[in-house]
Amino acid sequence: MERKVKYSYEFKLLCVEEVLKKHRPLTSVAINRGVTNTSLKQWISFYLKFGNEGLLPKVRNTKYSLNFKLKVLQTIENKTLSLGKTCLLFNIPARSTILTWQRQYEKDGLTGLKLKPKGRPKAMNFKRKQRKTDKPLTREEELLKELEYLRAENEILKKFNALVQAEQANQNKRLKP
Repeated sequence: MERKVKYSYEFKLLCVEEVLKKHRPLTSVAINRGVTNTSLKQWISFYLKFGNEGLLPKVRNTKYSLNFKLKVLQTIENKTLSLGKTCLLFNIPARSTILTWQRQYEKDGLTGLKLKPKGRPKAMNFKRKQRKTDKPLTREEELLKELEYLRAENEILKKFNALVQAEQANQNKRLKP
């Protein structure tokens, strides 16, 4: 299933060609076509760097390695690049991706940049403790097991009685004006 693209490839190419080949001002093209200036600038820069492929929809939810993220952040630091230039240099579709990496790195260091599992965690498997041997239980062990069962049953009945009494008390309060 493909993701929905806001602007088609043909539309982006038409806007970029208007600016580059017809020498129309960027702001007038953006206003006439209903696009933001920053989007149009980004399309032009990707077009100039990568050609027609630069305008194709980017693959979203790309998983970047820890080394790649670190390399991007170090390049920004060493060369003092802007987010837009860094996106262009490393072919990253959105500036917000790099911003997220910067925040995670400042907060947690390298561990913040590691890939994290997505989605709900798997349900925990509860396994009953298995008996160590296949020998039949001794009379004493059987009695202890029965005692444990009866105590648990007794606790359940006490809680049930407490709930019934609380419910009756609530009904009595409602009946009294």
